[in-house]
Amino acid sequence: MTKFTDLKLDPKVLQAIAEAGYETPTPIQAGAIPPALEGRDVLGIAQTGTGKTASFTLPMITLLGRGRARARMPRSLVLAPTRELAAQVAENFDIYAKHTRLTKALLIGGVSFGEQDKLIDRGVDVLIATPGRLLDHFERGKLLLTGVQIMVVDEADRMLDMGFIPDIERIFQLTPFTRQTLFFSATMAPEIERITNTFLHGPARIEVARQATTSETIEQRLIEIVPARKDQTAKAKRELLRAVIDAEGAACTNAILFCNRKSEVDILAKSLKTYGYDAAPIHGDLDQSQRTRTLDGFRDGSLRFLVASDVAARGLDIPAVSHVFNFDVPSHAEDYVHRIGRTGRAGRKGVAVTIATPADKKYLDAIESLVKSALPRVALPEGFTLSEAAQQPPRKDSGRDRSRGPRRDSDRRARPVKPHGEEAAMAPVEAAPRTAESAADKPVAKPGRQKAATPRPAAQKPVSQPVESAEEQHRSGAGRSGESSKAEPRSEPRGEGRGTGRQEGRQEGRNDRRNDRPRRDDAQVVGMGDHVPDFLMRVTRINSSDD
Repeated sequence: MTKFTDLKLDPKVLQAIAEAGYETPTPIQAGAIPPALEGRDVLGIAQTGTGKTASFTLPMITLLGRGRARARMPRSLVLAPTRELAAQVAENFDIYAKHTRLTKALLIGGVSFGEQDKLIDRGVDVLIATPGRLLDHFERGKLLLTGVQIMVVDEADRMLDMGFIPDIERIFQLTPFTRQTLFFSATMAPEIERITNTFLHGPARIEVARQATTSETIEQRLIEIVPARKDQTAKAKRELLRAVIDAEGAACTNAILFCNRKSEVDILAKSLKTYGYDAAPIHGDLDQSQRTRTLDGFRDGSLRFLVASDVAARGLDIPAVSHVFNFDVPSHAEDYVHRIGRTGRAGRKGVAVTIATPADKKYLDAIESLVKSALPRVALPEGFTLSEAAQQPPRKDSGRDRSRGPRRDSDRRARPVKPHGEEAAMAPVEAAPRTAESAADKPVAKPGRQKAATPRPAAQKPVSQPVESAEEQHRSGAGRSGESSKAEPRSEPRGEGRGTGRQEGRQEGRNDRRNDRPRRDDAQVVGMGDHVPDFLMRVTRINSSDD
């Protein structure tokens, strides 16, 4: 059996390994460390929880033992997809390099640029970063990658899922062509295969397990539930989850509960705390300080349940996780392998429980096709029954599209309804007598402008009479204003009925302006005596269009 002492590692590194309590390397470590020490590119394919982090950390520390870092030019670069995984790599480096003088810097989001810039300016041997924050420093001119001798890409398939592949390709192009590349992934998607063929040169391929396989130390269970109502599915699953946790009892010392959405993570964590379970959420939208405190609490045992999104599904090394609960069936089959890999690590036994509904059938089929085996179905916990709220039958209006909002019956009643059928045939007959009566009661004004009357001699009629005649015609409704008057009350309020609305408001405004004018019969001719000009003696009819 191979031991670490047989791998030609630096004596200081071997001392740190012995102090950490390790003697025998895992298969991926035994296969990847020798070619890495020879300076070859390495392509490592292994399932999660097999010790891939030490596979590149140990040879990297040994190779960097000679030499000195320069300011802003790191000698090695480790790329990780998430902040937690990058922080875990930094912790492993501290454990295995504690007897050396190698320095490191951790570049992740959620931390100020100032402290990270100070570390880079002093010069670091190992730079551990997430792709986004690394490019931020490079674009600000605070970092040069031309001195990178060893480049490591960890959890490459997770990089692909998170959309980091374009960033990875750009970082590869910023590093020297003569670099040594160590590439690790749990699965080999076609895009990952393309990158390895492009940027790796004659790599030593180390594949210690069949791709996308689950560990034999994990007991897998699948519990299916059929909710009575679609809108109560999440509630029914939360009730079932609590029953499963209670059924496990003391065997469930701690557990990670995975959800597909960040919002569901918060809801589930709050629900568990409401029912007395010690739980806390962790996902990408939380502050880095809060994520660190939560993860530290789960590691040291002060927190029992960690409710997480897939940010905690890859690479996190928490050896003593007894259970993993898939509250939601993952939409990507590969995520199932990574999720349940958080338990059953380092030879320990673990339990993975997945809760599924009929809507998850296509996801279950994809998972079983990937792992090449059917997930064992188990019965519901003994004595478990759903609450009355979750057992109610579906609502009658559940099929209606709720995105359009509730119906407004009051608005629909207020709108006039067009007659149809028998009512449509009766409508013209009833309207005819009313039209005749209204036509007989008031005269119909002819449209258009009226001709002015012939001027009369001054002796036949006083000056004020034509003005009075015009004013009488104005008040009598000869123009467009009709019979409306400012003092006359309206027969119905504005906005009701078909004949009212914007046009009626305009007509009312014209009538108000007309009635506010001073009366013309009160005006007097001043300063002309008996000599009145002829044009003032002419009779003029006031046309409403002049208003």
